[in-house]
Amino acid sequence: MTTEEFIQALSERGINLTPEQVNQFEMYYELLVEWNQKINLTAITEKKEVYLKHFYDSLMPLWMMPLDSYDIQLCDVGAGAGFPSIPLKIVKPELKVTIVDSLNKRINFLETLVSELGLSEVNCVHGRAEDVGQNPQYRAQFDLVTARAVAALNILSEFCLPLVKKGGHFLVLKSARAEEEIEQAQKAITVLGAKFEKQASELLPIEKSERNILLIRKTLDTPKKYPRKAGKPAKQPII
Repeated sequence: MTTEEFIQALSERGINLTPEQVNQFEMYYELLVEWNQKINLTAITEKKEVYLKHFYDSLMPLWMMPLDSYDIQLCDVGAGAGFPSIPLKIVKPELKVTIVDSLNKRINFLETLVSELGLSEVNCVHGRAEDVGQNPQYRAQFDLVTARAVAALNILSEFCLPLVKKGGHFLVLKSARAEEEIEQAQKAITVLGAKFEKQASELLPIEKSERNILLIRKTLDTPKKYPRKAGKPAKQPII
């Protein structure tokens, strides 16, 4: 997907990028490639691939599963190189974004990226999701928590749902096999105080690979014991 194809594809979805936003995506790509030579951010570095599989992919929730308001507090867990939160922030500048990642080198990249792109109200937090989820500063503070390609849904739910405020949403970006993960995660979602709400599927343009977006609503307070200590959700997931 070329830059021009990216702009056109978003326009067809009702998202008309300003020249400043187009420039921000260009700078994002350049910084990603530059930093990727120093630290492992992504295996995808070819420009057309980055625009398709990272930038466009991160923005698909805007039309696949739009929420009522985007003037909200968003937390992106395990964002890595900033997906999906930074593309969403570029397109929706009113978002107030917190990014959580366990690797300090990635946080350094994200802080540089946020500064270079001139983005405001973006807070980069270095920490394990399990620890951040028990921190009163972040626990149950977010209207929307996102995660993309981080872990199986039952594990991911324990990482993310404690951060969602009651009435808020957990939005998960997955590729294929989403139905199987939903079934395996039903107990975890319930135990953590939430309900599976809906699923939307679409093919990524050009390569036609499947993308699934899952929406889970927080209905109750998460029990205090969750998330458990760092490492435990992955080793002993709720099943």
